[in-house]
Amino acid sequence: MVVLLGSFAAAVPAQAQEFKAGFVNTDRVFREANSAKAAQGKLEQEFAKREKELVDQGNALKRDTEKFEREAPTLSEGQRATRQRTLGDQERDFQRKRREFQEDLSSRKSEELATVLDRANKVVKQVAEAEKYDVILQEAVYINPKLDITDKVIKAMNSGNGK
Repeated sequence: MVVLLGSFAAAVPAQAQEFKAGFVNTDRVFREANSAKAAQGKLEQEFAKREKELVDQGNALKRDTEKFEREAPTLSEGQRATRQRTLGDQERDFQRKRREFQEDLSSRKSEELATVLDRANKVVKQVAEAEKYDVILQEAVYINPKLDITDKVIKAMNSGNGK
């Protein structure tokens, strides 16, 4: 029994040395890869007009509300009620458009990030196969920095490899 345990203990370190693990920080990939930056620019361009319209509508609503608050003491009860109803309608319309904007932006951002992640995963697989990694992790509580291959993945993505 002791001989078996001894030979087993000697075999484990040899196998452990052959095991090669790596880690990819996907947050860094999303921040630093050219394709991620391009996706962010595409989203900004795609949503810039709607965002400006929302900002303008919000500013107009604020101006109208401030004007109403200044003029309210001099308005008749009927005029005050009509303006309050109009402001309430404007506020609901603004909130609806803002919510739709956020939902659309979130949906498109998810689509773009999924495309970047798909490309990153292909590059990770290429690096893993080329450098004979046994496992590549994308999330971990702690990772030794020497196992981090994020820079390799970002460089490969930026150079056009992994298409």
